[in-house]
Amino acid sequence: MVPYTYLFDILKLAVAGIGVVWFAYYLIKPYLQQSERKTLIELKKIYSTQTLPLRLQAYERVILLIERINPTNMLVRLNAPSYTAEELQSIVINEVRNEFQHNITQQIYVSAQAWAVLRKIKDDTINLVTNCTRALPAEATGMDLSRMVLTQLSQLEENPYDIAASMIKKELEPLF
Repeated sequence: MVPYTYLFDILKLAVAGIGVVWFAYYLIKPYLQQSERKTLIELKKIYSTQTLPLRLQAYERVILLIERINPTNMLVRLNAPSYTAEELQSIVINEVRNEFQHNITQQIYVSAQAWAVLRKIKDDTINLVTNCTRALPAEATGMDLSRMVLTQLSQLEENPYDIAASMIKKELEPLF
């Protein structure tokens, strides 16, 4: 009978010990959670002070890229009078692709939606120039292509480059 008494006493002490540990844990748990939240807030603060300037710079470069591949600006910059339509098409497509490749790393700092908008603008610009070149006769000049591209853009209800830039800017509003 004696061994059962010792086992029963050990079991009582074990249950009491577990109860004390459980009670202590639930008393300390709110303090641990608060400490964890403070640490997380500090990490976010450090993160935001380091990455915010990089993110702003990335969004700035994305807006600049949209402006640089906008045919209205690009065709003026490339000055097309001496080119044939096919030569200008090749130059414009290379320029768009080079600008995009030059800024490809910005996708790390901008949202997936912003990057999708940028890719769509790039693809739409290439398609616009390609389709306009196909619609022109073989002997067309670069000026003819420029006129046709600008005419196509002016016939749109809203400028897609302005829409893309405003969508990117809206993403930045929560940061300020």
